[in-house]
Amino acid sequence: MSELWPADTPGLLRLPSGRVVRGRPLSKPVPDGAVPTLGVYLLGKEPAATAWPARWVQWPDFGLPRDRDALRDALQAALVESDTGRVEFGCGGGRGRTGTALACLAVLDGVPAAEAVAYVRQHYSRHAVETPWQRGFVKRFS
Repeated sequence: MSELWPADTPGLLRLPSGRVVRGRPLSKPVPDGAVPTLGVYLLGKEPAATAWPARWVQWPDFGLPRDRDALRDALQAALVESDTGRVEFGCGGGRGRTGTALACLAVLDGVPAAEAVAYVRQHYSRHAVETPWQRGFVKRFS
């Protein structure tokens, strides 16, 4: 699988399949360099428009997604796009909601749900998945 994001891109997560996605805080400017071919944004209110295709999952800070089916659909789209494109996930700080979504993406990519939070903390950010209910959400995700 080709490296779609440059290897030195901050916030990369390599999934077991070899797919690579980027997580980032939306509270900071878009990094220089390559832009996403799909953004998945996890916010309580609709994000600003982007120059690339984007999906919004309504998700309040420190909470859980309002529509779990919308999250699953966005994660499936991200998996497909990550085969040939650059996918990024983002929330305000790039840790809680982003980490939770990345852990759920890891589950869809083959990581056992009980191990997904640890996987994302090891390979993305040790601060990922901030709340007990986010950890529980990942454990029940399948």
